[in-house]
Amino acid sequence: MPSTASVQPKPVPVKKNPKLADHWKTKPAEELTDAEVLAMPDSEYMNEKQRAFFRHKLLQLQQEILQSAGQTTEHLREDTVVVPDPADRATIEEEHALELRTRDRERKLLKKIDQSLARIDSGDYGYCDETGEPIGVARLLARPTATLSLEAQQRRELKQKLFGD
Repeated sequence: MPSTASVQPKPVPVKKNPKLADHWKTKPAEELTDAEVLAMPDSEYMNEKQRAFFRHKLLQLQQEILQSAGQTTEHLREDTVVVPDPADRATIEEEHALELRTRDRERKLLKKIDQSLARIDSGDYGYCDETGEPIGVARLLARPTATLSLEAQQRRELKQKLFGD
């Protein structure tokens, strides 16, 4: 009988493109691509360009969330028509509830974005809250609001699974 214990996947090393290694030196941070930032040497971790790149990325994400929130407000106003059929009304209410749950998650993400921007200003961005070690560019590209290294996050999730909140 197979074990029910979950196996943590091993982190896949991210391959850096050596052709892009020096592109970051000549481009403004707003024009850098994820691949170019990823190709930066480890010795340049969280230099001024990387911080500016992630600030720009976070601000773009923040703007996208705020725009979608405005669209939700308009969508909910448009759909306030009284529908006599209970099944149709239930469908519309379920769609509204789903949309509101999504916006609530985005509201929480906005708070994390603000915290990440403050961490950039203070110079703490990109370093694990628990260990102080670099979080890693690849993880920050995938999750710009990350505050824990992959290993620290896995430990935290395992503790939560074992002991609950």
